Amino acid sequence: MINKRLLVKNLLAHNDENSFYDKKRFISIGEKEGKAKFLKHVCALANSNPKNNSFIVIGVEDEDNKIVGVDFFDDSKIQNLVNAYLDNPPLISYENIPFPNLKEGKVVGLVTIRSNGKVCALRKNIWKYYGGMVFFREGSISMPKAYGVELKDINSDTVATIEQHARNNIELTLDGVIDFINNRHKNLSSNYKVFKEQFVVCWAGNKKKVKNEVYFSRVDIELINEQVKLFYSALDEIRIAYTEDSFTTVEYVQLGLGTKQRYFPLEEMVIHFFDNGTYKIESKLIFEPPQYDKKSLFHIWNANNALLQKIRNNIKLTPSDKIDLKSLPDTYLICYLNGFDEAKKQMEASRSLLRKDYPKVYTGIKESLRIIRKVTYN
Repeated sequence: MINKRLLVKNLLAHNDENSFYDKKRFISIGEKEGKAKFLKHVCALANSNPKNNSFIVIGVEDEDNKIVGVDFFDDSKIQNLVNAYLDNPPLISYENIPFPNLKEGKVVGLVTIRSNGKVCALRKNIWKYYGGMVFFREGSISMPKAYGVELKDINSDTVATIEQHARNNIELTLDGVIDFINNRHKNLSSNYKVFKEQFVVCWAGNKKKVKNEVYFSRVDIELINEQVKLFYSALDEIRIAYTEDSFTTVEYVQLGLGTKQRYFPLEEMVIHFFDNGTYKIESKLIFEPPQYDKKSLFHIWNANNALLQKIRNNIKLTPSDKIDLKSLPDTYLICYLNGFDEAKKQMEASRSLLRKDYPKVYTGIKESLRIIRKVTYN
């Protein structure tokens, strides 16, 4: 089992990006340009490494390799994105790796790319890239290639060595469990479970009981052996269950208009552990969005837009405006789920307006966009 935190450190020891490794300060796959650039790098790394893993490390300064971190990213549908835009798509995973010196809520993103052994190409046009384009890595740059397309294996030994140096041991595992329970989450209800005598899952959160069901909020879950953060949400609530060979979470999202709020099941994630020392994570969207009267939603839609316009024009908000602002992320989300497609653009545009003066509303917008991303890529 590979300790992903050690793997990131070993990759960063290769100061220059190369044909099996790239690093980014951040990625933005919610925008067309960011999505296109991300797909280009995935395509290039897959073609340049047909027989071994390639990696993108996210949350690192390019000049000095300083680890600054990024927000937790929900990766559950990233494979669907790659499958939609690439021919012969590689297997891809995005893991959130906690580092002790980062601010709360910040992680390092690790994208692992595994070629299927065939030439990967863009399936359709996106941004300034055309369908059919093939990319390869030339040093630290992902470049298009129109002729002489041939997959060559040149990095297997190097990547195997890096991964071998990142193998876990019992000391690292025990240190990880103790740090999780006694240091990082000493004020929360914490627990752990060992699966197949090899894997250790730790979880922590605010615990509450409703009608004989136990729920957690402010949840943090880690697969300790691999130093991978599996779930992080400051707003949603989840239910946890486990057997001898699986660990299951059901994520809920609170939605509603005014005081009529309900919890809706959003996604079920199951980690299956096997006797041969491997595991598989499966996620399934189980969300059925609430439907509302269109006339009521038009009123809310216009009110939200007017509220953002006030902020944009530096007009002082009234007390009632501030109350409405608190529910803006939820009401925009409800509008989007009921056919107001422009609501997503409004939320994305609002982030720069809200980040400094209204941090709680800004966090709510990020959570609403995360839910939209789940629904879209499903």
